[in-house]
Amino acid sequence: MEAIEKAGALLLLIGLGVLLRSKVKHPEALSGVKSLILSVALPATIFVALLKSRIEPSLLFLPLLTLVFNVVLMKVSQLALPFIGVEREGATMRTLLMLLPSLAPGLSSFPFILEYLGDDMLARAALADVGNKVFGLIVLYLFAMHWYYQLHGRQQESVSKWQNLKDLIQSLFQEPVNVVIILALGMLVLGWNKGDLPYFLADPLDKLNALMTPLVLLFIGMAAKFKRQELLMVLKLLTFRSGLAFCWSALMMSIFPMNSSLEALLIVALPQSSCSFWPFAHMSIIQGLEDKLPEKQEQKRTFDLPLAINLLALSLPFSTVIVLAVCSSGNFFAHTLDVWLAGGAMLLITAFLELSRNSFRFSAFVSNRQALLK
Repeated sequence: MEAIEKAGALLLLIGLGVLLRSKVKHPEALSGVKSLILSVALPATIFVALLKSRIEPSLLFLPLLTLVFNVVLMKVSQLALPFIGVEREGATMRTLLMLLPSLAPGLSSFPFILEYLGDDMLARAALADVGNKVFGLIVLYLFAMHWYYQLHGRQQESVSKWQNLKDLIQSLFQEPVNVVIILALGMLVLGWNKGDLPYFLADPLDKLNALMTPLVLLFIGMAAKFKRQELLMVLKLLTFRSGLAFCWSALMMSIFPMNSSLEALLIVALPQSSCSFWPFAHMSIIQGLEDKLPEKQEQKRTFDLPLAINLLALSLPFSTVIVLAVCSSGNFFAHTLDVWLAGGAMLLITAFLELSRNSFRFSAFVSNRQALLK
């Protein structure tokens, strides 16, 4: 199948990035790749994606529904993550609250939606993704800056709230990503879209946009470094996220009448998309700000970027398998009860992995105590 081949190509790029680790031994080399993504490829991709967005009045509820999903997943994660071993306050919690509610359907679900559900469902998925873009690009950026100032701003009594607000506004206009968002939204308000751009602007944007996916996947492969215990933690987080997404889909299927099995499958498949790279871009901006702080303040990090990279690395293949299973299962996931059961199964797997982690810790504790007593 064409969609499976596309997914295989994406995973192959991550694997190639792993093989290239020996060529980027110095952190400066990896930092250069990240800067190229954040300053060139990502702004071009976001600009093109926003200018391609077309809002149909009859389907305006779709982006709103996706935005509500992002917000609900973020809030539920904040409440539930402490019960699966994540500290309520800290860089790990803030990192997960940035990544888990975000979606990257372009990489992980759009190819399968097109292949199995057709052009009409893909168009609806793209429209629904507008709400996800608003959340990922704007809402999460504001959260990232809020947490940064919450952690570092209060350590300087001379810095007022107005100064923090001034710094926030200044940072908005200093980052290429934010500049292109503001520019694209302004063009959309005026009724312009990508087709209105002259060729000498549109063609370079398309070429830069084409760089985004391979660069991101190569970077993830080069930067991800898993340890056994962390791999289990990331897998636990992904099963938890998938379980919540299944439950959300089942709830939406219970509230809204589905006109066809294709609509039901779309409602199930889209929330299973992998975590987005955009929150990582915001977190990288924050790290850049922290690198400029005095040494004492710099030691307190707002986010855990190595964890973010590892979560992104595993999220893509994990979501690809789930979305492929949903789309290729016929009408199985078109039934509300089956979707509820899938969500419950994923949450049970999460609980099992958490119990296994606690059992491993208890065994290690007992072994250490016995060694001390001998």
